[in-house]
Amino acid sequence: MMEENRGPDIRPGRLPEAQAELSAIVIDEQNALTLSELSRACAVQTGYIIELVDEGLLTPEAAEEHEPQRWRFTGTQMRRARVALRLQHDLGVNLAGVALALQLLDEVEMLRTRLDTLDTG
Repeated sequence: MMEENRGPDIRPGRLPEAQAELSAIVIDEQNALTLSELSRACAVQTGYIIELVDEGLLTPEAAEEHEPQRWRFTGTQMRRARVALRLQHDLGVNLAGVALALQLLDEVEMLRTRLDTLDTG
């Protein structure tokens, strides 16, 4: 007996197969991510995040230097990790170049904040 194709399974609690691949993580500054949560959010291995911390590119909150399982990261740190990853993956920038780029991006942000303060003051 041939089974009729009725389209995707959309029973309550189930997503159609095409939508099941989509996922999102919403992070606010009040919630901290663990090392494993940050690595999942960035789709990298935890070793990559540890390398970014070792190089000083990320600074976990409440960090015990030798206990990565106790590290907590903010949404800002997650954004920095994603920028670092894009610089390395998409542009082939080494970690020293990533550090310089992140420093320059921080300075640009600081200057924009100062300009906005001057404009409204």
